[in-house]
Amino acid sequence: MRILHIGDIVGTPGVNLVRRAVPWLRQHERLDVVVANAENAASGSGLTVKQFRRLREAGVDLITLGDHIYKKAEIISVLESDDRICKPANFPPESPGKNLACMTLPNGVMVAVLSVLGRTYMRPVDCPFHACDRVLAQLRPLTPIIVVDVHAEATADKYLLAHYLKGRVSAVLGTHTHVPTADEQIFPPGTAFQCDLGMTGPYDSILGRRIDRVLSTALNFAPTPFDVAEGDVRLAGAIVEIESTTGRATSIRRIMIPEADVPT
Repeated sequence: MRILHIGDIVGTPGVNLVRRAVPWLRQHERLDVVVANAENAASGSGLTVKQFRRLREAGVDLITLGDHIYKKAEIISVLESDDRICKPANFPPESPGKNLACMTLPNGVMVAVLSVLGRTYMRPVDCPFHACDRVLAQLRPLTPIIVVDVHAEATADKYLLAHYLKGRVSAVLGTHTHVPTADEQIFPPGTAFQCDLGMTGPYDSILGRRIDRVLSTALNFAPTPFDVAEGDVRLAGAIVEIESTTGRATSIRRIMIPEADVPT
């Protein structure tokens, strides 16, 4: 089984590239499942219902979110009703949304994705380790193919969770920092890891936002709108190969695809 996990989709440029690239990638890379973190899709913060539907129509199977999950309140109805999108599992149980996103392939194999927030330099949340334990106990009888999106600021948070979960999940893949890391690896006995998948959006920017706006505020402290940039749009993520019967990852490969490289 081949799963593509796309890093943080930022704004309209990121959404548009995903819509162009995913149908081609599904065929070119022989992908079985496409996962994407879409918490920055709506002008850099949040996800709208329309964008959710556009991503799903483009071939994104499962969607994770992060600390900006509720910035667009309209997405709450989707979070509560749709099995293809999930909230961070270490949010309070009263928060809207499901603790995991899942799908069943035509061959009957179930694929599950969950996300958790880190606790260093992030909003206060419940323990990510215990949250994973709770969801894994629910999933264990159903499928061995489980991907964890760890949405965290600190690299140590991501590495710690990967070591805690190795051998228990197929992959632990980091999001949130918008900067791809070159540390992709397989932890024995078969858990793929990359500290951060990077950003899918405009790289002629400061983490997806216009350079002039961010620089102006940094220099004079006067607030300015951090609008999404537009130049040098790329899709970032990783493709993980997983044994369907055991759930063990056998390979992981970083991808970075400029908009110009996607066939029209």
